Formats: sequence, C-alpha cells, structure tokens
Amino acid sequence: MKGIDKVLVANRGEIAVRVIRGAQALGCRTVAVYSEADAAALHVALADEAVAIGPAPASESYLSIERLIEAARATGATAIHPGYGFLAENADFARAVNEAGLIFVGPTPEAMDLMGRKREAKQCMIEAGVPCVPGYEGADQSDEVLLAEGERIGCPLMVKASAGGGGRGMRLVEDIADLGEALRSARSEAASAFGSDELILEKAVLGARHVEIQVLADHHGHVIHLGERDCSVQRRHQKVVEEAPSPAVDAALRAKMGAAAVEAAATIGYRGAGTVEFLLDAQGAFYFMEMNTRLQVEHPVTEMITGEDLVAWQLRIAAGEPLTLAQDDIRFNGHAMEVRLCLEDVAQDFMPQTGIIHVWQAPSGPGIRVDHGLASGQWISPYYDSMAGKLIAWGETRDIARRRLLGALADTLLLGPISNRDFLRQILAHPVFAGGDFDIGFIGKHMQEKTAAVEPSAIHRALAAAVFIHDRATELAASAGLDASLVGWRSAYTSETPLVLQHGETRHHLRIASEGQGSYCVWVDDAPIALTLGAIDGTRLIYTLDGVSHRADVLRRDDRLWLCAEGITLVYDDVLRQPPATAGDAGDGRVAARMDGKIQRVDVAQGDTVTAGDTLLVLEAMKMEFTVTADIDGKVETLSCAAGDQVAARQLLLVITQEVES
Repeated sequence: MKGIDKVLVANRGEIAVRVIRGAQALGCRTVAVYSEADAAALHVALADEAVAIGPAPASESYLSIERLIEAARATGATAIHPGYGFLAENADFARAVNEAGLIFVGPTPEAMDLMGRKREAKQCMIEAGVPCVPGYEGADQSDEVLLAEGERIGCPLMVKASAGGGGRGMRLVEDIADLGEALRSARSEAASAFGSDELILEKAVLGARHVEIQVLADHHGHVIHLGERDCSVQRRHQKVVEEAPSPAVDAALRAKMGAAAVEAAATIGYRGAGTVEFLLDAQGAFYFMEMNTRLQVEHPVTEMITGEDLVAWQLRIAAGEPLTLAQDDIRFNGHAMEVRLCLEDVAQDFMPQTGIIHVWQAPSGPGIRVDHGLASGQWISPYYDSMAGKLIAWGETRDIARRRLLGALADTLLLGPISNRDFLRQILAHPVFAGGDFDIGFIGKHMQEKTAAVEPSAIHRALAAAVFIHDRATELAASAGLDASLVGWRSAYTSETPLVLQHGETRHHLRIASEGQGSYCVWVDDAPIALTLGAIDGTRLIYTLDGVSHRADVLRRDDRLWLCAEGITLVYDDVLRQPPATAGDAGDGRVAARMDGKIQRVDVAQGDTVTAGDTLLVLEAMKMEFTVTADIDGKVETLSCAAGDQVAARQLLLVITQEVES
C-alpha cells in the first residue's frame, strides 16, 4: 500500500476499534484520537499511538478538523480514516486532509458533497436513469413552497434532512395538517445534527423494505457490487437488525439492483467503499433513497458472506491500488445477521442511558463476531451515540444464523446502564421475523407490546429477593471471618423477613425465610416459592428450582441488584427502609431530567401558565432530541435551566404549581 504506513483513525468506539485492527492486520501502524471523556477507551489502548484532541463535546474534539490534522502531523500519520459518523461524510474534512498532503480514506470531496445533499443527489440519479421515489427536491426551501409541495405529493409523506442520515431530521407525516410542525422539528434536528436545515419531501412508500447495495470502486473506473443487505427492521428510521442476503431478493433482482448501484457510483466518479440505499416495494420495484459515502455500521454481514475485508479494500483503494476483483469473482456463502446493541431503555421510549458499565462480557462461539469498544468499569457519557456495539452471526442458512445470534445475545452480559439486549432477542424470536416476510413497519406492527415496561415474573422476583439476602449474609460472614456454611443458620425456628424491592416505578412486597445451606422460601403475592442458591462465581449463579438447575447472572452494589435470568435483565432496588416516594412522582409538577444531556431550547418562562401536555423544553442526548412536557396544569414557579446548559440525570429543571381556587 504505497503511501500508507501509518493511519490516524478520526473516530471513537467500536468503529475506531474495527479500523485500528483492520489497519494493523495490513501491517500499518495506527493512531487513535480521543476526547477527555474517552481517555480510558478501548480504541485508545489498542492503537500504536494516541493523541488527546479536546474536551468531551464532539464539537470541541472529534468534529474539530484542525485538531485532527494537527494530530496526524504530530504523529507522522500519512492517511486518515474517518470511520462512520462525525466527519466521515464531511467534504470539507476530506478537502482539508488532502490539502494537508495526507490521504483521505474515502471518496473524493466532490462525490461526498453531491451525495451528502439528498436534493442534488436525487436530481443526479434521476438524470442517470436510477429509479427514484416521487417527491420534491427543489432549491426553494420556504415554508410556503414545502407546504404546497406536500399537498401535491399527498400523504403519507416523508420529510428528510437533505444533509442527514441515521434517521435524524426525518419525519413521517400521515395527516397534511401535521406537515408544518414536521418541517419545524425536522429542520431543528437537522441543523443541530448536520449544520444544515435543508429538507426534501418524498412520497412514503408503505410496506416497503430497506435494501442497500454495497459497492467498491477504484481510481481506475472499475466498480463492482458485493450484494445486498436488508435493513428493514428499524426504529425511528434507525436500523436495528441487518442481514445479508435479503430474504426478499433473488438472483435476478440482485443483478438489477446491483447494476443500478454500480451505475449510481460510476455516474459520480465514486471511489472506495460506499452503499447505495433503496426502498423495495412488495411488487419488486425499487427506488433510490441515498448513497452513503462511507463504511456502514452493518458492513460486517457483507464481509461474512463474501469473505472480503471492506476496511482492507478501503485502505488499498485509497493507496491507489486497482480492484483485483471482477463482478463474477464475488461469491455469496451462507447468511449473516447483525443486531445493534444500544444503551437505551426500551420501556422509556428508547431513552439513551448513561453511567458506569460494571460488567461487560462479550459472547463467543461458531460463526459469532462482536464489534465493540466496551470494557468493564467504563463510563458511558451523554456526549455520543447510544450504540455500544454490534453482535453478528453467520450460518449456512438464515435460520442457523438467527438461532446463533439469539444464543449470542443470551450469552451477552452488560450490567450497568440499561441496554436493548432483551428487546433484540424478542425481535429475533418473533415468528414474523423468523419467517422473513416483514417490512420497515415491523417494529410498529409487531413489537409495540414489547416496548412496554417488563413486569418481572414471580420466580424472577423470588430469585432477586433470595440473592439480596444470601449475598448480604455471605458478605457479612466473610467480614466476620465466619465459615460460609453458617450463612442462613439459626439456633431457633425459621422466621420470615420482609423485603420491598422496586423495579422501575413498581414496588414488590415480599417475605423470605432461610432454610440453611443456600435454600430459601420466598412468598411472592402470598404464594411460596422454594429455591436453592449455589455460590456466586463472579456474576454467574446456578440456582435450583423444582429440582432443575438454572443459570443466572447477578451483581449487587449496596441496595441495587442487577439480575439476568429467564431471558431478561432487570434492576431491583431494596427500598424497605426508604419512605414512600412523593417528590418526582407523575403529576406533581416537578420536572427532572430523565438522562444526562444538553438543553436544546426552553419554550417557557418563569410565571407562564401551562397545560398538561404542553412542551416545556427540548433535551438533546446522544445525538437525539427529546421533548419534555408538562404533567399538570399550572404556573411555572421556578425555572432552573436555560438553552445550552448541560444537565445531569434526575436534575430538577423546573417546578409547576397548581393554582388553588379561592
């Protein structure tokens, strides 16, 4: 690879780890960059060298073009790989890298510029004869024109950020009366995420699948595709599960979509790895959506069925090497499936989670790959995306890959911030997903009941109670120098101990009695459950119920317990000695931050009168906006935040008081 002997990776997290390992496999030395929040991150430890580039906010570190180029110069890096996200599709960054005499591992700035503006990109594809969704991609961005064009196109309608991706700045409008608000909120989110509030409108293609084609193009005009990926399982237009090949694509359709993707790449003089995204309707018609001029999050599924290393090809192409692959050289072997492991509370509208990862244990096994940047003891900050890692499984058939991925998720241990692990397992186990006949509305149609708060079973609660009592007793015995076999021993008759465990907003009143040698009887809803606990090895616990041994993972930190059993992970707090909760309950007018984040805007002032449901402020966390509304009618008595403030989870933001009638 002429000219590339040291690569600076201008990113963080799992993609930085992936690129660092890929570059090192080719014999390249690597340079990591990190913000203050990431000083102890895995990608920093793996790289040959590392450079601190600024404070935690991305705008002052990972988005600072000047600091990234300075880091490359200071370390003698000859190339910069942008990963994905941050500056990966920023043409100004690519230009600055080139002007600094460095190699940008990606396409030309001109191709990035064009494909980064959905409006012009769509116009270009229409001229090239690539099928496109009907809509409006004009230069006039006035509300009057966009509202009129929305009327012309008709509902359902998609509003999209022209410079965007990842579902940000995107809104589905099903009633034309809602278009005005959709335009306002999409513009706000797009401006915050991408620095541009330009929008396009498209007719929403309902019942469609999201199918994308991976392309590779060199500097010599040679373009090929590596087949398709199906990314139809989405939430808020963000991909959750991806697989290759698509269950809906046969060889003939693959050839047509692949040819269209190759034509799209060739038309703009593309080079490197890129992805052309299409909507595929139920009749087999497909429409261009956008082109991602970078490596995709879901690239591992393509690698696993083709045997090609996309990061290696990115580096080789950037070094000027020609593609040595012809289209006929690409062979597809088996099936691969990927899920995105995110730190988010599914039951709280997928709210991002922050905090310390107390335990992280990645799965392994035949056909299993895990891309991540996690470590036990790591602090998850509110500054970056909620995606923590990706689990990928390969199998000879789709169902083998699916079953292997289910098993890998069951073996994944992440104790600390709440994750979507259990939700991912429910998706993979759903019969509609298992059958392969689904579309981009899958989660909305089939998984809504799975997004409600999980009610722990009686056995789960009984096990939590027994672990609390047993672990405390074992800890006390060890501190007193007593034999562990004495735990639970009594000189008199067995007596019951009350216990109150809280999961979410629900308190569970239990009674428990020790019968010695790790055996307990727990009364749950006045019904007795007998179980026996073995020793806890790390987090692993073997417990016996009705003569059958089961596996669980547990972690206790003072009065908090993480319990992974029966296929779900729940967090319990021992609140026996705590008074009944009042402050902060729903309907009391005290509005607290539900996560660490930044106040994007405040829509009320002290003294304003509000009605339940009114928007009070917008909080931004992990690149997403969350609207905070009033829970009661009343007057804003105190206001303790302003736009631009960084706030912590559970921090009091404002108080609404109800006016008492005289």
